[in-house]
Amino acid sequence: MTQTLDIRKTVLCVEEINHDGGPRLATPLLKGWCAVILRNPFAGRHEPELMWMMEAMKPIGLMVAEKLLAGLGGDSARIEAYGKGGLVGAAGELEHGALWHVAGGYAMRGLLGQALSIVPSMTKVGPMGAVLDLPIHHRNAAYVRSHFDGITATVPDAPRPDEILFALAMTTGGRPHARVGGLVQDAISAWDGQR
Repeated sequence: MTQTLDIRKTVLCVEEINHDGGPRLATPLLKGWCAVILRNPFAGRHEPELMWMMEAMKPIGLMVAEKLLAGLGGDSARIEAYGKGGLVGAAGELEHGALWHVAGGYAMRGLLGQALSIVPSMTKVGPMGAVLDLPIHHRNAAYVRSHFDGITATVPDAPRPDEILFALAMTTGGRPHARVGGLVQDAISAWDGQR
């Protein structure tokens, strides 16, 4: 089964962070998210077969990743961390948000080139304007503690009950004043996506 997915809008939000209460950063940190809001073709019913939508979402995932990368300056080498999430409107179900795993995560990893870590994710069902906290970690080693982070995505009029909001997040660095130890970016050695 193939259908055309109806995108209502996309939203891009980029933060430029100079400091977080400590010394001013030499180069501001860029941190952002991009979301696509589309009609949920499964709203209001249980549909056993969802996989056609995962396939149909692949170009949408790439579009969202490209918009976000452009908003963060366009240089994939500067992106150090990422995450993703889905917010399903009230007439849908949690599993509909999981359709973003391949479409969003794989598209973002492919666009960035070397990106060995699994893309952390959050999926939930909620009303219009609900908050979606997108988890973030390092793109090549999930255990890099300085990059354990998150960003909040919210769109006041989305998702409507029959919609899904799918979002990607990226940053150009870890937390502005990370100083709680653990694996650091310069010490990545296993190149296994974890350490």
